[in-house]
Amino acid sequence: MDAQLKKGVLDVCVLAAIKNEDSYGYKIIKDVRPVLNLSESTLYTILKRLEDAKMITVWTKEFEGRLRKYYHITDKGLKRIEEFKSEWKELMSIYLYIVEGDGHE
Repeated sequence: MDAQLKKGVLDVCVLAAIKNEDSYGYKIIKDVRPVLNLSESTLYTILKRLEDAKMITVWTKEFEGRLRKYYHITDKGLKRIEEFKSEWKELMSIYLYIVEGDGHE
């Protein structure tokens, strides 16, 4: 898969994982595991990129004697999910065109 396309898909997948409730790194990895094998290093790179883009905010809370970072989706992050859904419809049309032939049948 094209690296830029994959990067965008990964970003939206992480956003979707925190869409309904704030979450933390290990739980995000666990939640996306059915559809995506995501390493911790990849996840934290994505989370930093999403934070820099103002699509998520980060807050901390003590858990078992140490601080745990929680991630919260912003309105901009929610908007990105909606944009992705629209873009994906267009991409699926292109995919179907490719797999079904050249469209001249």
